[in-house]
Amino acid sequence: MCTEYEHSQGERKSIVEEKGKYFLVKQKAVPEVLLKVVEAKKLLESEKVMTIQEATDVVGISRSSFYKYKDDILPFYDNTKGKTVTFVLQMDDEQGLLSDLLRIVADYKANILTIYQSIPVNSIATLTLSVEVRANTGSLSSMCEEMEAMAGIHYVKILARE
Repeated sequence: MCTEYEHSQGERKSIVEEKGKYFLVKQKAVPEVLLKVVEAKKLLESEKVMTIQEATDVVGISRSSFYKYKDDILPFYDNTKGKTVTFVLQMDDEQGLLSDLLRIVADYKANILTIYQSIPVNSIATLTLSVEVRANTGSLSSMCEEMEAMAGIHYVKILARE
């Protein structure tokens, strides 16, 4: 099924037709073949294997699958130093919850650049948080997981990475 959206000139256009579009998705949503392509690329980079055939044999995919997807999937590097990562969170309007959330960010040594919290509606607020990734910043994936695990946090998503 192809989702459509209204283009700025009023024409209908398919998302699939947008060749240069990028998406940031969680690992659990990525098909296994793409994850194996990433594994094969890591093997080649680490020089644990010398040929593409060896790498694809190790991870269990065909060479044609590797060549088909090799330029289309790149791992999200947690610690791209000097980059800004923007998160969007939905959270309960609970005293101390924002403070606890910011404590996690501080524990991972991410530099907070901006915080915007909407006015709560039905006791739920949306928070937009931008952080700078520094040389000593811990794993952003782990930080996200820790924030998601907090009572009162509905979801945490990476909105942008610059």
